[in-house]
Amino acid sequence: MEGQERDQIPLLTHYKMGNFHLAHRIVLAPLTRFRSYDSLPQPHAILYYTQRTTKGGFLISEAAIISHAAQGFKNAPGIWSKEHIDAWKPIVEAVHAKGGIFFCQLWHPGRASEQSFEPNAGQPPVSSTDKPCSPMVDNSGKVLFEFLPPRRLNSDEIPALANDFRIAARNAMEAGFDGVEIHAAHGCLVEQFLKDEVNDRTDKYGGSLENRCRFPLELIESVASEIGADKVGIRLSPFANYMDSGDSNPEALGLYMAGSLNKYGILYCHMVEPRMKTAEERSDECALSLGPMRQAFNGTFIVAGGYEREDGNNAVAKKNADLVAYGRPFLANPDLPKRFELDAPLNKHKRDTFYTQDPVVGYTDYPFLERTN
Repeated sequence: MEGQERDQIPLLTHYKMGNFHLAHRIVLAPLTRFRSYDSLPQPHAILYYTQRTTKGGFLISEAAIISHAAQGFKNAPGIWSKEHIDAWKPIVEAVHAKGGIFFCQLWHPGRASEQSFEPNAGQPPVSSTDKPCSPMVDNSGKVLFEFLPPRRLNSDEIPALANDFRIAARNAMEAGFDGVEIHAAHGCLVEQFLKDEVNDRTDKYGGSLENRCRFPLELIESVASEIGADKVGIRLSPFANYMDSGDSNPEALGLYMAGSLNKYGILYCHMVEPRMKTAEERSDECALSLGPMRQAFNGTFIVAGGYEREDGNNAVAKKNADLVAYGRPFLANPDLPKRFELDAPLNKHKRDTFYTQDPVVGYTDYPFLERTN
């Protein structure tokens, strides 16, 4: 597609997502960065997010913890208190000042919690199960995080979690966000209910496909009733096996969830491609497709999972997706839409700086294209 005019590049065409008018189809994917000291978003996040903001661009925040009890990782941001609301406000205001649309991703990690820090040190994380999660390792086999065995939630405790998401959504709107995305992917608590390789319950929240989807749909209903369905999205990864969270029939799971979401009229469904079995493992020969889920869902359909410029353009051109979320390319290229417009070379991401606590290195120091007059 070299030499194309901007309006001929599918990723750079306009799109109306509910009440939001997007100038292009390139979405900043939610990216955990662990630079919110003591769970409070920091001023350096203003630069990080505004670097990646374009007028009419859509950004999804890094995952924000929904409650004090859900803290699973040190220096992940929270959204459960007035202090968090006040810390997020200048970041959101800065994104809006540049014309961006900004959603807050709401997160409860469940059993995938590294709890060696206060306030939950020594306390087991909660989950759909009491089965432990394997340690998180990098490509070299180095252990990044080890996880305590979880405590299986009692059935009468589960509705309170949906309420925690509801309150967090209300807080996000008070902080100025345009909406929220429910993190129901990649082995977090919500997915621990969805997947049958994790969920071994025998109550109304386990067993059948309908029962395993009960809690995710209950919390969607709770959040939508609080802030409006037109401000709610969800991220799902039915085909992934991240954090030991696989499913015996991911196609059926993805299709059931996509269709069930229509009942609540939410804004978008953000789904990870089946080629991404884990965060690291991509299979370009995967024969599975998100096509049936795309057809089943009535709202905006966002795809993610190892996309580059060409296959992102193809996904939009072939109507396999409305929007395409980019993670590592956007992390390493704050001006990604401009680079895609010009078909310019991309910076390489530096994996060893993904999760450091440095406020600059690997965070706001990736170079922009050289500007010419």
